[in-house]
Amino acid sequence: MKMKTYRIRKPKIVVIGGGTGLPVILKSLRNQSADITAVVTVADDGGSSGELRDSVDMAPPGDLRNVLASLSDMPKLYEDLFQYRFHEDDKFLANHTIGNLLIAALSEMRNSTYEAIQLLSMMLHVDGHIYPSSETPLVLHADFDDGTSAIGESKIALDRKTIEKVYVTEKNGEKAVHAARKVVSAIHEADMVVLGPGSLFTSILPNLVIEELGEAVRTTDAEVVYICNIMTQKGETEHFSDADHIRVLHKHLDSKFIDTVLVNTEKVPEGYMDPEIYDEYLVQVTHDFNGLREEGCRVVSTDFLKLRDGGVFHDGDKVVDELFRIVFGAKI
Repeated sequence: MKMKTYRIRKPKIVVIGGGTGLPVILKSLRNQSADITAVVTVADDGGSSGELRDSVDMAPPGDLRNVLASLSDMPKLYEDLFQYRFHEDDKFLANHTIGNLLIAALSEMRNSTYEAIQLLSMMLHVDGHIYPSSETPLVLHADFDDGTSAIGESKIALDRKTIEKVYVTEKNGEKAVHAARKVVSAIHEADMVVLGPGSLFTSILPNLVIEELGEAVRTTDAEVVYICNIMTQKGETEHFSDADHIRVLHKHLDSKFIDTVLVNTEKVPEGYMDPEIYDEYLVQVTHDFNGLREEGCRVVSTDFLKLRDGGVFHDGDKVVDELFRIVFGAKI
C-alpha cells in the first residue's frame, strides 16, 4: 500500500460547538500540531451576550470570546483582562466582560462580527481560524413533544419538557440557510470534524441546523467525531444515554453522519459535583453500546474524565490524544 505524505503536515481539524466544553478541546488541540478551525454558535441570547446582541445588532460574543482566549498565546495578564467580568453592582457595565465589549466595539466599527473576530484573531495571535457559524445573529426555536414550543436559547430548558426538534431562523423569521464565509469550505477540506463537547440542543445543533453548514457536515469526506457529554443536562438531555445523543443528531440531519463517538466510562465520585455552581447537570449519561452500533458509529470508550473545582469536565489532553490516533489512522 502506498503511504501518503500525511504525517509531514498538520491535520486539518474543524471543531463545531459552543459553551464551556469547546475551549477545553481547543486549548489542548493548540498544544498539538493541528491546523484548527473553530466554528462557533451564534444563537445565544442570555446574559452579557444577549444584551450586547440586542443593543449593537451583532452576533452574541460570549462563546466567540472564550474560543479566542483558548486559541491565543497572549500572556496570562492579558487573558485575565480580556476575560474580566464587571461586578453585578457596576450599574450599566454589570456582568459585561472586557472581551465582549471589545468584540461589540469592533463589530460596530466594521459592521460585522465576522470581521471583528478576524481582526481580534490577528491582534491576539490566535493559532487557527475562528468563524461564527453564521454572519447574522440567529434565533433558536424548540418544538416539544407535547405540541408546545419555545423561542430563544435561554428559554428552552426552563420548563424541562422533552425536546422533539430545534431549528434556527434569522431575526426576521426567515429560515437560516447560509453559513458564514469559509465555514463550508473548511468542513469539506478537513481531515476531521469534531462536534462537542457541549449542550446538545443549544450549543451543537444550532450550528448543524443552518442548512448549508449541516449539509457540509453530512457530505464531507472528513471523519466526523462526536464527543459525548459526560453528564445529562436539565431541560435538554434528561435520562439520555450516549446513543440517544446520536439518534437526535442523526434525526435532525436525516442522515447517519457520525463516524466515531468518544464516550467517557470513568465514574464521577458520588456527591462530587457542587450543585450551587453546576445546577444544570444531573447524573452521568448512561451507556447503550448496542444502540450506538445500530446508529453506525465506531465507539471509543475510555477514561476522559477530569474533576476540577467541584465540576465534571472532559480531560482535553486525553480527548485530543484519541482524536490524533483516529485522524492519523483514518488517513493512512
